[in-house]
Amino acid sequence: MRASLARSASRHTLVWVLGSFIVVPLLYAVVSGFKTTGDLTTDPVGLPSPWKVSNYTGILSSGDFWRQIGNSVMIAVATTVLTVAAAALAAFAFARYAFRGREFFFTLFAAGLMFPPAVAVLPLFVLLRSFGLLDDPLGVILPQAAFALPITIIILRSFFRTIPAELEEAAIMDGCSRFGFFWRILLPMARPALGTVSVLAIVTSWNNFFLPLLVLADPKWQTIPVGIQQFQGQYSTNYALVIAYIVLAMVPAVAFYAVAERQLIGGLTAGATKG
Repeated sequence: MRASLARSASRHTLVWVLGSFIVVPLLYAVVSGFKTTGDLTTDPVGLPSPWKVSNYTGILSSGDFWRQIGNSVMIAVATTVLTVAAAALAAFAFARYAFRGREFFFTLFAAGLMFPPAVAVLPLFVLLRSFGLLDDPLGVILPQAAFALPITIIILRSFFRTIPAELEEAAIMDGCSRFGFFWRILLPMARPALGTVSVLAIVTSWNNFFLPLLVLADPKWQTIPVGIQQFQGQYSTNYALVIAYIVLAMVPAVAFYAVAERQLIGGLTAGATKG
């Protein structure tokens, strides 16, 4: 009994310690956003005196901030739709069809995980310029979707393979086509996995800094990560204002992840529990 209580107490202590490494910096950033730069210099760990709410309200009233949020949302949603649609079809073929070279082509997709996007910067830039996609959101959406395909296909394929073949045979005997089985039966059953890959694609796109910086030179298409860099360069000496901008830029991503966290974990474990 005592050993069990000791193990439980140690686990809870570990969770609280690890959680503090995440929560404390976030709380510090939020509070620091209410300070002046002078307060941060003289008393970095104290409470603001007075609380400078204008740091946050000034940013929230800025049209540039909301335009960057809108651009990030638009690019993230478009990337996710394109990635999940293409990956679901590819994963269905890799999981349910037997054809020559299937494992070879799947290995090629999986090998894409070993190459970071930075490796393809120069040829990607030349290719986008030749197609006229510089300063165009498509110049970010299409490469992001391409780089997200490997992990998305791997997750969906592993889930699709857990669906019994007898279910597909019964659907075909009832007059359902292969695509009809995919659209009417397989996709609804794969909602946990689809939710998982959608969350991963959205978060990855939202946090992407390098590709939008490379492709989108026009300020009207800048995303929020690029906007943070531009804002920091403009107000490099006003540390409190920059921290407030970063905090507000984090809010959509943190809120989305808090809502989708259960879906993400459930989808990652669904394939393992079904097998």
